[in-house]
Amino acid sequence: MRPYFELETSEYLYRKFTEDTPEEEFVWHRDENDREIEILETTDWMFQFDNQLPQVLKGKIHIPKEVYHRLVKGTGALNVRIKEY
Repeated sequence: MRPYFELETSEYLYRKFTEDTPEEEFVWHRDENDREIEILETTDWMFQFDNQLPQVLKGKIHIPKEVYHRLVKGTGALNVRIKEY
């Protein structure tokens, strides 16, 4: 089971993460393709690349393929739009 709800369109993936999800579900991982993540609402959730400090989620984040990263759980929901290349 994945730690998010997902809606897929022809152009984007929309994902919603909730604060009800246990923190251990947000594991380090890497993706097969480059991605651009756009944060759709203000949140206190954070994002972390391997060997870097967590950063506040805002605007857009480019994630190169095969680079380890993870979400750091915050309060409330996190809604993002994902463009995969």
